[in-house]
Amino acid sequence: MRPDYAENVEHWELDRLIVILLRQFRRVLADHGVELQDSTIRAIGGNPTQAPDDLKAALVAAIAESETVLAQWHLDFATSLKTDMDALEWTTTADFLALANEKINAEVRISAGSSLLLLLGDRRHADYLLQAIDHDLNTQGRLDVDAMIARRALLHATNVDPNAADWLDQVRAWVRDK
Repeated sequence: MRPDYAENVEHWELDRLIVILLRQFRRVLADHGVELQDSTIRAIGGNPTQAPDDLKAALVAAIAESETVLAQWHLDFATSLKTDMDALEWTTTADFLALANEKINAEVRISAGSSLLLLLGDRRHADYLLQAIDHDLNTQGRLDVDAMIARRALLHATNVDPNAADWLDQVRAWVRDK
């Protein structure tokens, strides 16, 4: 039986989730001039509100770059999640693989980057997290790993009980009021 990675994410301690996300973004952050040592990553994981502003700015820049990648195909994040690769122009298998990799990387950076930003106290991209959750619930009826990370970030930021039957409605109201 395949492990359910989304369920694993649901049970991780928040500091562990933040550390994993920071490690996932380490190279991207370095490309934006933010070098993170393991000790710094662990310190931020333990106290995310103390994340330096340059780290948040680098995440915002990485998200913006990914938005630009999607825009070259006239897609925004929500539309990209719904867009099948057949809708994009490609002719060879190599083209297909390159486009698929670029599209998926952009989607993951937007989703995971927005989750990490929210966990660090910056809520400007919280609407992307709802879009990831909505996409998974509408297409699969459950959350994949990225949408589960989005859920965790939103629940943490809003202090909504994860077991509440209306957790998604409460989170939507919070995002709408931002």
